[in-house]
Amino acid sequence: MDETSEVIESIDAVAVEPEIPSEPLPPIQSRFLFVDVAALRAKQLRKGARVRFEREPGLPAPNKAERVAMEEVRRGLVFYNVPPLRKGIAAGTDE
Repeated sequence: MDETSEVIESIDAVAVEPEIPSEPLPPIQSRFLFVDVAALRAKQLRKGARVRFEREPGLPAPNKAERVAMEEVRRGLVFYNVPPLRKGIAAGTDE
C-alpha cells in the first residue's frame, strides 16, 4: 500500500466521526498531500458534510466543493493522519 491510499483510508475513517481540530493544524508542506486531503474533503462535502468556516463579510465565498475543501485545508480545519513509513517503503524495497 502506498502513502496516498493509507491517507485515504485514514480520512475515510474520520468521515464517520468528523473531528475538527481545536487549533488550526500546521500548513501542509507537500502539494501532493494537500491535493489528496482536499480531494477527500471535497468528496465529504459533496456527500453532505457541513462547511467548517464562516463566510467573511465583503469577500466572495467559494461555492464549489473542491474550492471550499481547499480553503478548509489551507486554514488548517481538516484533520488528517499520515501513517509512518514502513521499512520496505523507506528503503525502496517491498517486503
